[in-house]
Amino acid sequence: MNIRKHEKPERLKKMANAVRCDILRMTLKAGKQGGHIGGAFSCAEILAVLYGAVMNVTPENAEAQERDRFILSKGHSAVALYSALYENGFLTEDELNTFEKDGSLFQTHCIENHKCGIEISSGSLGVGLSVGVGMALAGQRENAGYRVFVLLGNGECNEGCIWEAGMLAGQLGLDHLIAIVDNNQMQLDGESSNIIALNQLDCMFSAMGWNVIQTDGHDVAGLVQAFSRILQNGKPTVIIADTIKGKGCSLTEKKAEFHHAVISQEQYNDAMKELQND
Repeated sequence: MNIRKHEKPERLKKMANAVRCDILRMTLKAGKQGGHIGGAFSCAEILAVLYGAVMNVTPENAEAQERDRFILSKGHSAVALYSALYENGFLTEDELNTFEKDGSLFQTHCIENHKCGIEISSGSLGVGLSVGVGMALAGQRENAGYRVFVLLGNGECNEGCIWEAGMLAGQLGLDHLIAIVDNNQMQLDGESSNIIALNQLDCMFSAMGWNVIQTDGHDVAGLVQAFSRILQNGKPTVIIADTIKGKGCSLTEKKAEFHHAVISQEQYNDAMKELQND
């Protein structure tokens, strides 16, 4: 897969850190509405690498037919997507500051807005991969060169429609479809192992006819390498990115209560100190 190898890991690390800082600011400003911090923090490096080094999509070509498509299937992490879009010039600071305000286009879940880089509206988990299959199939039939990237949550993979879409993608040989699993081992109710354990995601995707790549989802160099290994060989590809929910500060790491949370000014200050010293 073509990637921008000139992008230095240090720049991508800084972008991921900036994404987390933006997430905290938006969550604090949202007040009693709060924000989905845990799963947003766990995918910061994934988004930084996608927008900073992998995808062919920019503010200038956000509505062009040839652009790569990104689908946030784990839609409750919309605050992370807004942050990544802001850090890459798709959104202004004023737009970012409307997060969860009445009348805003930037709510807890995404609202489709191609001009801003948001491909689909989200809400019910599990549907993003099906949408991605449809987009990739359209591209295959039109012999278009764009790629479709779908970010899934490991908890979201409890949904049966993920596997229906996965089987179809494998059968159709949609090799311009790339799924990334933010495999943080947790979900809303706690550890995934205590809910529905998916300990063999690699085998499950492989059995459906997918290429499987596994990597550390917080290692930007490893993520870049993982994307560079993707082949257009008649199979879709899944990257299983092992992550930590709430990664980035001690307040939030591995704590189910920060799946969605309201934060105080004191918590914000302490978390920002950790992030700014990282």
